[in-house]
Amino acid sequence: MNATDVIPSELTKWDPVLTERVMGILKPFLKGWHRAEVRGLENFPNGGALVVSNHSGGLFAMDVPVFASGFYDRFGYERPVYTLSHDMLMVGPTGAFFKKTGFIPANHKNADEALRSGGVVVVFPGGDYDVYRPSLSANKIDFGGRTGYVKAAINAGVPIVPTVGIGGQESQLFLTRGTDIAKALGPVARAFRTKILPVSFGFPFGLSVVLPVNVPLPTKITMKALPPIDIAKEFGENPDIDEVDAHVRRVMQRALDELAQERKLPVLG
Repeated sequence: MNATDVIPSELTKWDPVLTERVMGILKPFLKGWHRAEVRGLENFPNGGALVVSNHSGGLFAMDVPVFASGFYDRFGYERPVYTLSHDMLMVGPTGAFFKKTGFIPANHKNADEALRSGGVVVVFPGGDYDVYRPSLSANKIDFGGRTGYVKAAINAGVPIVPTVGIGGQESQLFLTRGTDIAKALGPVARAFRTKILPVSFGFPFGLSVVLPVNVPLPTKITMKALPPIDIAKEFGENPDIDEVDAHVRRVMQRALDELAQERKLPVLG
């Protein structure tokens, strides 16, 4: 079996019935605990689209369920939402569950297949580096220099939909990404394919270095999908990747700043 045989099978594992059932279970928690809100979907394009978002909340990041819940409420379950995810999420007893609810291994082939199939693909370019950013930088767009998402959108010929979220990084106090700790551990950190060992403070265990797992605070989470960016139309047929990336991050930072100005109090929103 070659690579081109494997990629479509990842997409066909998506189960709309199970996904709808899971969203139904999660929705009371998302609305009750996090008072989740998704804005801007009235501008969402038809067909394949690459949703590029900041990532927030540490181990319990709620970006995917919050966005997916709002998207499916508006567009129904005929249009799948795929999320490019770390390979570690795809192994073990929960791997099949995640694949059935739209999570696919993060690589260019899977992204291209999903986008060309007309699917909506969510990507967090900053990954772990972003999701564990210190609380002092909670409202900063920082992808850690990663620009592969631009190439993915260009290759598939789909628009980028910049999307920002606020509130998730208030679920506990994130002190540091722990890059120096990871470097000190050397081969141990490399075995787990991580360059960070985040340090946070929360309830009920207080100080935490990855583990023990603290309970996320009931912070209000708001996400906003921004108008789509047609790369070819705005940057030409041979766009400069860094220029597109800078534009996307600039648009996102402006929108995130606006959401931050609306927010009256941490956690409460």
